[in-house]
Amino acid sequence: MIPLELEVKGNFTNVISTFIILGFPSSPPIQMLFFFIFLFMYILIIVENLCIIIIICYSPKLHKPMYFFLGNLSFLETWYVTVTVPKSLSIFLNGNNTISYVGCMSQLFFFLYLGCTECVLLTVMAFDRYVAICNPLHYQTIMNWHFCFILALSTWLIGLAISLLKTHFISKLTFCHSVIINHFYCDVSPLLNLACTDMTLTELIDFILALVILLVPLLLTCLSYLCILTAICQIRNSTGREKAFSTCGFHLVVVIVFYSTALFMYARPRKAQSINSNKLVSVVYAVVTPFINPIIYCLRNREVKAAIEKLVYRN
Repeated sequence: MIPLELEVKGNFTNVISTFIILGFPSSPPIQMLFFFIFLFMYILIIVENLCIIIIICYSPKLHKPMYFFLGNLSFLETWYVTVTVPKSLSIFLNGNNTISYVGCMSQLFFFLYLGCTECVLLTVMAFDRYVAICNPLHYQTIMNWHFCFILALSTWLIGLAISLLKTHFISKLTFCHSVIINHFYCDVSPLLNLACTDMTLTELIDFILALVILLVPLLLTCLSYLCILTAICQIRNSTGREKAFSTCGFHLVVVIVFYSTALFMYARPRKAQSINSNKLVSVVYAVVTPFINPIIYCLRNREVKAAIEKLVYRN
């Protein structure tokens, strides 16, 4: 029996203490399988991203704007998975699927904060590649360290503002007597599905903010890559075209995976039922993408591989 502290408001029950995260209901052996899969991916994500940060910090040849933003992305994704995966591991291991109201809203805020920040950061990284390929002679002048710091700071501030607004309006909702969140973490749609009061304003604001934080960066990213592809097509040397495309091809793959799942989950005007297919998409969005990003960015990057070899050889 799970204790709940409830406050009755008219015909509704406003949960002020505890939610229940449903997760992935299955038999104990399957739960243990999920536990080891999530644990393995979580450890690898943390190790991969920490290694990237260390390599960038200790390799002078990687002290460039491109790797500065990559370091920001690795730092972001280290915390991104830490917001959701540890609680999922607890559910898989011992069935501890309760989460306090404050804990749920905190998880929602930080997940939105880091996700919104990543949207803007990917756009900044696309802009960096645009300047490097389309304006190579002015790259050092435009992408100076002062401007890079402003861009990085702006990404975190924009993510903070969007997530604060979203979380504020959702936290003001009155929830029904059902406190079961049909998801593996506290997310927007599952919480909206529990609300009893009129949430027209909350849904509208959430939808508008989702479009702003998803579509505006996506359009700017697409514009950057349109200019990049145009510039690459004008390069007569095939070797030069291949080299130019290799500097942004991996980032483009990350953008496609990230935005395809994010748009499916969040750019919908009405609350979405958290069915199993949505959970699987969320796993890709919240766990798989941070897992493959370091692999995409680094294993095929000659400068990073050279820095790793040099660092290992020196030690």
